[in-house]
Amino acid sequence: MRLGICSDTHDNLDLARGAVELFEGDGVDAVIHCGDIVSPFTASVFDADFDFHAVRGNNDGEWSLQNAVSSFGTYHGEAAELSFGGTDVAVYHGTNEALVEGLLERDAYDYVFRGHTHERVEKEREGTVHVNPGGLPIPGADDAYHVATLDTDADDLTFHEV
Repeated sequence: MRLGICSDTHDNLDLARGAVELFEGDGVDAVIHCGDIVSPFTASVFDADFDFHAVRGNNDGEWSLQNAVSSFGTYHGEAAELSFGGTDVAVYHGTNEALVEGLLERDAYDYVFRGHTHERVEKEREGTVHVNPGGLPIPGADDAYHVATLDTDADDLTFHEV
């Protein structure tokens, strides 16, 4: 199964559309957004030919965002536990580092996907891979917007600049 992973689009429609185009071109089966979509009009960009899952970010203040995502995908609230072809994933925006650490230490997931810091991360810890695809460029973090794809069959994670 092929997954697309993104985070922290912060209502940048060009980057959100670029991510969707990349995911569609890569033939992903599902996309996981790790929070900070921000508004329903940006969420609608992800209404595409793949399953869509989103968790709430600290800037996702509009309650209507849940309704917008739920019209075509699954809005999980603060966190999600997902399984894709035997690959178990936790998804959390990442505003609380102690919670991120707890998910990594739990030894229940193959991957922990998170956002918030806008910095790409791929780090394995005792069988669990911590992944942050990056986010909208901000000072002190990544200098370009990145997303990731994961081939769960090959266990292959790749970062892409949008």
